[in-house]
Amino acid sequence: MSSTKTGSHILLYPFFASGHIISLLDFTHHLLSRGLTVTVIVKPNNLPLLHPFKNTSSLQPLVLPGAGPPPPNKLPILSFIRFMRDVHYPLIVNWFRSHESPPVAILADYFLGWSQQLATELAIKHIMTFAKCPWWQIDRLHKDYESGDPDWELLRESWLAVYASWGIVFNSFSELEQLYIDYMKTELGHQRVWAVGPVLSLDKDVVGYANRGGSSSVPFHELMAWLDSGKEKSVLYVCFGSVVTLTVKQMREVASSLELSRVPFVWCVRNPSNNEQVTDDYNTILKGLEERVEKGRGFVIKGWAPQLAILRHKAVGAFLTNCGWNSALEGLMTGVLLLTWPMFADQYTNAELVIDQLGLGIRVAEGERKLPEPSELARILDESMKEENIPERVKAREIKEAAVKALKGGSSDKYLDDLVKNLNELSLAANKV
Repeated sequence: MSSTKTGSHILLYPFFASGHIISLLDFTHHLLSRGLTVTVIVKPNNLPLLHPFKNTSSLQPLVLPGAGPPPPNKLPILSFIRFMRDVHYPLIVNWFRSHESPPVAILADYFLGWSQQLATELAIKHIMTFAKCPWWQIDRLHKDYESGDPDWELLRESWLAVYASWGIVFNSFSELEQLYIDYMKTELGHQRVWAVGPVLSLDKDVVGYANRGGSSSVPFHELMAWLDSGKEKSVLYVCFGSVVTLTVKQMREVASSLELSRVPFVWCVRNPSNNEQVTDDYNTILKGLEERVEKGRGFVIKGWAPQLAILRHKAVGAFLTNCGWNSALEGLMTGVLLLTWPMFADQYTNAELVIDQLGLGIRVAEGERKLPEPSELARILDESMKEENIPERVKAREIKEAAVKALKGGSSDKYLDDLVKNLNELSLAANKV
């Protein structure tokens, strides 16, 4: 295996969902700044996300096909994982074996734990990235688990692969989750557990995040002008992530709550896919909200929102979120109050961490079953925006400061250095063979 000029060559393999790709690309900036050479796997329509790296010779894309719509009555995530396993596996093997200086390790998303087998075949190290919590904690995703179903078994094996992986990378930091980081080291039986987060960088002004993760579905300058007209910490941002589509009932609950409250809001609504009836219902609900809410109090975005730019704006004071880990970290890094409504998988355990252990958020709902009355949710929204020094807001500011320190010479900075040191040692060992 020939040596690289700039440092070890590694292969990054994200799950093809927006939040997963964006966070892995945030991580990529840290690796490149420490001299590594990176190949990142993307599907064709994700190539624009690599635009910030266009002048970086140390990063190259490996473009692989993306999956089409999942079969009817099939959980989409299972279909996508199966596609990536069956289609990508041989393509990656062929790419690796034809490469002049192939990677010494593959850093793969925790949904792609099957890549442990791939790494074994290629005789390279396997690192699982951003595994927020162990698979056994995600009980709500496994409630529909069907023993013997090959796709469910593939998902289960993906999470169990953490035990066979050479190392694990967390998008978190010691001051936030030291207890769990120590637990994972004990559970895995080694010290190759790196808490390197939050990996997102806040070194740009608000405008610098206009197209983070994709092009905004509304003119960016119009959105910023609307926010500029608001008082400091007066606006509620509402978004439930890039994967989950709200049910019509949930849509009505959110719309009614926003209508009854007196809070200015930005609401990012994910477009329903391949369901004309749901789309019609969405449009009816949103039109009714716009007609009943006083002019200028709300700003609705249908599609992709420049989330980090919104959260960093001085007018935004709270974030009604599904508590996906990337969204939770973005809220945490910007010091806003988190109002949690988890919907899926690790979002429930994330919400428990945010509220019960860290005390920097307020629980408002859970999934489809624990829905508040619109009048009650409206009351929570009003009261959460009213008082600047409620305990949750104070704690949010404290955690924000701790996160910044972790990345600037603190625990996460040291973990990143140690990760790169270990990867470079792999390269040195390979060159001696």
